Amino acid sequence: MEKLVAITALAALAQESRLDIFRLLVQAGPEGIPAGQIGERLGLPAATLSFHLNQLRQAKLVQYRRESRSLIYSATYATMNALMSYLSENCCQGNTAACGIDICGPNTVSQGNCHETLTSAHRC
Repeated sequence: MEKLVAITALAALAQESRLDIFRLLVQAGPEGIPAGQIGERLGLPAATLSFHLNQLRQAKLVQYRRESRSLIYSATYATMNALMSYLSENCCQGNTAACGIDICGPNTVSQGNCHETLTSAHRC
């Protein structure tokens, strides 16, 4: 990941509602969540939600697909993993295993252990 791409992603996440949306979508897994349900769960009006989802899409942190009349949003795990790798690439002198850093993806998320992996990781 290039530095400017990382800055764009971090800037998109540096806002409370967008961070909440992204975390909700990461928890939802690759199946995603319809836009209306995201708004309901987070108490965001449709116009506000649309603005924030667009910002996250521009940063390539979320993607969507159309299912009949609904837009289903999901986290873009490749971007999330690339950002986490970029931030930790020099951790412990380049030995991320020594830091206990594990990167999550759709497989670990769908198995329900991504959150445990991230919260139990040892830090440098």
